Amino acid sequence: MFCCLFASLKGFGGTSSMNFSTGATRNGGPHSDLTEEDLEDLRIELTKVEDEIQTLRQVLLAKEKYAMDIKRQLGLSPLSNIKQNLAKGWQEVQTSAPYKRTQDTLSHAGQVTSAALSSMGVAITRKWFIMSQFFSYWLLT
Repeated sequence: MFCCLFASLKGFGGTSSMNFSTGATRNGGPHSDLTEEDLEDLRIELTKVEDEIQTLRQVLLAKEKYAMDIKRQLGLSPLSNIKQNLAKGWQEVQTSAPYKRTQDTLSHAGQVTSAALSSMGVAITRKWFIMSQFFSYWLLT
């Protein structure tokens, strides 16, 4: 497996010409078939790969800083990106069929509720008026 991985990395900047059958024992130790020279070569190769990884991290960090600088010069702050994405997302939600159906349903429910509460208010007002008339009559007699 390691051998195949090494072979695939050669095309991506890996410089190794080493070809080891690098298995591991059950306890994670080195394979017993490797010579001391092979182990030392693997350690050197590991150091090179780790150095390349560190270099790539530094390059990536520099490119991210450069991209942030370009965005700043364009007036694109992280906050403006978030606002723009939220506005676009909200617009997409508002134009979606499920949202429109829900909006229509809630609008209808609101109208029905309003009419029901209005009718109930009228009924309560009538009852209140009748009761006040009754008590006024009762108190006067």
